Amino acid sequence: MARRPTIKDIARRAGVSESAVSFALNDRPGVSQDTRARVRGVAEELGWQANSAARALSGERSGAVGLVLARPAHTLGVESFFLRLVSGIQEVLSAARTALLFQVVEDVDAECAVYRRWWAERRVDGVLVVDPRTGDPRPALLAELGLPAVTIGEPGPPAGPVTVPAPAPDPDSGPVPGSPRTPAPAPASAVRADDAGAMAQVLDHLYGLGHRRIVHIAGLPGLAHTVRRMDSLRSEAQRRGLGPDHVRSVVTDYSDAEGAAATRRVLAEPQPPTALVYDNDVMAVAGSAVAAELGIPVPDRLSIVAWDDSALCRVTHPRLTALVRDTAGFGRLAAEELLSVLAGGPPRVRESEQPRLEPRDSTAPPPAHTDS
Repeated sequence: MARRPTIKDIARRAGVSESAVSFALNDRPGVSQDTRARVRGVAEELGWQANSAARALSGERSGAVGLVLARPAHTLGVESFFLRLVSGIQEVLSAARTALLFQVVEDVDAECAVYRRWWAERRVDGVLVVDPRTGDPRPALLAELGLPAVTIGEPGPPAGPVTVPAPAPDPDSGPVPGSPRTPAPAPASAVRADDAGAMAQVLDHLYGLGHRRIVHIAGLPGLAHTVRRMDSLRSEAQRRGLGPDHVRSVVTDYSDAEGAAATRRVLAEPQPPTALVYDNDVMAVAGSAVAAELGIPVPDRLSIVAWDDSALCRVTHPRLTALVRDTAGFGRLAAEELLSVLAGGPPRVRESEQPRLEPRDSTAPPPAHTDS
């Protein structure tokens, strides 16, 4: 296996000291412009690349950003949302020659531990935070660490200043400051989707068809977007004179198994709903299968809406009415915002493209004899 070139190799080829090479490659004063150009030319000729760990220890950028996903592992293989989101993120980062460090953990405590470790090891320059939740400990921790972040969802509180210990010097990276890093704000930005507006579209569609008994098969409780959707459903129902006995939400873990189980429960009630709204495509397809098993035709006796459109929604029979949104574009927007923050841009909140409801074969007026 070929040996990677070192600073010593560059110094020998360029005819200068190793410290001069370090000054030149790290763009520090102490060498002439001619020496700097000669050293960089030799480094390029030898195919030398800066060691990311050494750059991080010297206080420079690591060239990577992090994404930690705290979700039950069994729900990840069937939900397409995060695959599309990460594809959009990766598209932007690849163009910027920035690596994505991705990790899956069991819960938010484990996620916070990862942030602490990444900060201590200088592994990432910033992080993308998904699934904001009520009582979220992550914004305060990231502010404490001074780690720039973009929240995909509602923004956390503004980050405050923080002082962190100076890194230890590395002989291959040249001199580094010996005093603590200057206190600086940790920028915290966000990109968000209009969940309330999307739910209003769904209720407009179903109410306009004549549905008065609607159940929302929601995702994980405690997630900010779950709460927003449930709140919006309740307020939109109240605006139309429908109480919780007519329109309500039940929570699940986003899996097809829990989506199917919730469907069975609500359809077995004395007055079952005439329409079901699912928080993802996988649960909607599972619910459609349960309805078929129970002999309940869709949409003649039961209408179904999926929150996220996907190929599953389009190939299922009947094809599912769904909210169409550019999830990959959501990821691109988040990655662009994080790169902007890392380049010194101000923290801000950016809105993603408004989702639109695509009516298909799974929604129709309820049976004429249905009691309201």
